[in-house]
Amino acid sequence: QVQLVESGGGEVQPGGSLRLSCAASGFTFSLSAMSWYRQAPGKERELVAHITNLSGITNYAASVKGRFTVSRDIAKNTVYLQMNSLKPEDTAVYYCNNAQHNAWGQGTQVTVVS
Repeated sequence: QVQLVESGGGEVQPGGSLRLSCAASGFTFSLSAMSWYRQAPGKERELVAHITNLSGITNYAASVKGRFTVSRDIAKNTVYLQMNSLKPEDTAVYYCNNAQHNAWGQGTQVTVVS
């Protein structure tokens, strides 16, 4: 059974940092591309970051480029999203995704507030 479990969300002040984790199981993680999405209240879900399989090439939404970093630990079957210089507009529920299996995690809330 394919499963994605996010953790690491919370409340932080503007300029702060958080690291999200997504633990994957039920598929060959080392061969799978992974993505992070977010959804703010009243807005559509948007792609934040993506890391390809094998080569681990990363891509980011323009709004987070230079502030967020996606990485993975193949030994731990885990993908991370390091978020620095957080802004109030980064407030959202963050989800990890594996498109190959159409799998989504349950989401983790990130709130950036003064």
